[in-house]
Amino acid sequence: MREITFFGRGGQGAVVASEILADAYFRQGFQVQSFPSFGVERRGAPVTAFMRINDQFIYLRSQIYQADAGLVFAENIVQAPTFKPSVKPDAALLINCTVRPPELEDYSVSIIDATAIALECGLGSSAQPLVNTAMLGAYAKMAGDLELDHLLASVEAKVPQKTDKNLQAVRSAFEQVSCCE
Repeated sequence: MREITFFGRGGQGAVVASEILADAYFRQGFQVQSFPSFGVERRGAPVTAFMRINDQFIYLRSQIYQADAGLVFAENIVQAPTFKPSVKPDAALLINCTVRPPELEDYSVSIIDATAIALECGLGSSAQPLVNTAMLGAYAKMAGDLELDHLLASVEAKVPQKTDKNLQAVRSAFEQVSCCE
C-alpha cells in the first residue's frame, strides 16, 4: 500500500487534487481512499488531504501519519516544523517551486513550477493560481505507475470548469517536471 499526503493552502485545490488522483488510480484498477483534513476553512489556511493506493481492499481508516509520497503545493510548507515528521525519510516529494529547497537534501525531490503553468493556462487568478492539475501532471510523471490517459479522463470527469485549460496544465507539467533531483 502507498500513502500520499497533499500539503496545500486553502484555495490551491489540494483536496480536489486528491479526489482526482484517487479517481485516476481507480480507473486503472487500484483500490483507493481519499479524504481531507481541515483546520480553519479559509483561503490561505493550511489544508492537508490524504490518499491511499493498493491493489487489494484497504481496511485501514485512519489519518496518514508518515506518507510514502508528498505533494507540496506551496514551497514554504516544507519549513513548517510538522512537515518532515509527516513524511517518511525515504519519501518521494513533489514540490511547487523553481529551485530545490535546501532543507530537503536527504529526500528524493521532484520540482515543478506549477504556479507558472497555472498562470500560463489561465487557472485561478494571479494572486491565487489553481495549481492542482499541474501538480497532478507532474506527479503522474514522477510516480511512473499512473497512465496519463487515466489522469486526463479523471480531470475531464471531475473538473467541469475550464476543462481544456486544466487538461493543458496536466500535459504541460507532465513534460516539464524535473524528477528526482
